[in-house]
Amino acid sequence: MKKNFTDLAGIEKTAIFLLMMGEEYTSKVLKKLSKEEVSDILSAMSDFEMVMPELYLDVAKEFVEKFKSKDQTIVAGDEFIHKIIDKAFDKTNAVTFLEQFKEGRRELPFTWTKNVNTNNLIMYLEDEHPQTIAMILSYMPSNISSEIFMSFPDEKKKEVSLRIAKLGNISEEVIRTVDDSMKNELNEASGTGSHIKSTSVQNLVDILGGVDKTTEDLVLESVEEENKELGNEIRQLMFLFEDLIHVDDRGMREILKKVESSILTTSLKTASEELQKKITSNLSTRAAEMLMEDLEVMGPVKLSEVEDAQQEVITAAKELEAAGTITLGSGKGEELV
Repeated sequence: MKKNFTDLAGIEKTAIFLLMMGEEYTSKVLKKLSKEEVSDILSAMSDFEMVMPELYLDVAKEFVEKFKSKDQTIVAGDEFIHKIIDKAFDKTNAVTFLEQFKEGRRELPFTWTKNVNTNNLIMYLEDEHPQTIAMILSYMPSNISSEIFMSFPDEKKKEVSLRIAKLGNISEEVIRTVDDSMKNELNEASGTGSHIKSTSVQNLVDILGGVDKTTEDLVLESVEEENKELGNEIRQLMFLFEDLIHVDDRGMREILKKVESSILTTSLKTASEELQKKITSNLSTRAAEMLMEDLEVMGPVKLSEVEDAQQEVITAAKELEAAGTITLGSGKGEELV
């Protein structure tokens, strides 16, 4: 459960607010929403076992002015959800909606891998066929896939990356069979639901977003050698440091709040003049002057250090986008600079 107000997405704030307001109020609200909206809210509710006072007070302040509460905790769960569905819908629709809701709540394949030691996953995949590896990495959480992918020898990286990029739609039955087999062999828990569709190229982009520059270059060059058009498509989907130019001013200010000044200075060592202006225009006059002064007096820096700093800025931006705080456009070098 997320404990910080700033970490909450809009749908989670809505869920907490409705939990505070009780069954009668919530059922009336749900009657006015679409089935998709109701499903999203109930899914968010079911993720909370309890909400601490400081968190729901922050949420309440955002919904209504001068709202106060002295309750210690609010407990959610299936009982609350069942009651509000019963109140919001007639018996037939309530039963149907509950069945659909339970089906939609099934865990997605391979999400359980987040609780498994990555070395165990790497050892498991060592002897698997490259096509099987490609499928598994495509459906695993991308941060885990990236870590596993980086452990592969260069030739294996090339082969698996091409298979991921060309991976078409795979039936849910096949995915779940592999998921169950892998999970059982690793002695771990639970699986997912619904007709699942692979996004192929995007899966590879997500994986590359968490690997080092050397691995990224190796894969892109390999893909481009085999299929220039596919390589261009992948590059266009990857978010590069220079793509920050396209972030609006409000979004840029949010990003700058999350980045340490030393990291920001290093990241700008190879940045275009246009991007430097974009960033300084969203700082106070004094902060902008200090940043440019620090940049001027900075000595030679390894390009790998600059790239690491740029990656930290990109990571901060992506975290803000995932939280719904900003929107990023889509669009990334050991020598001294």
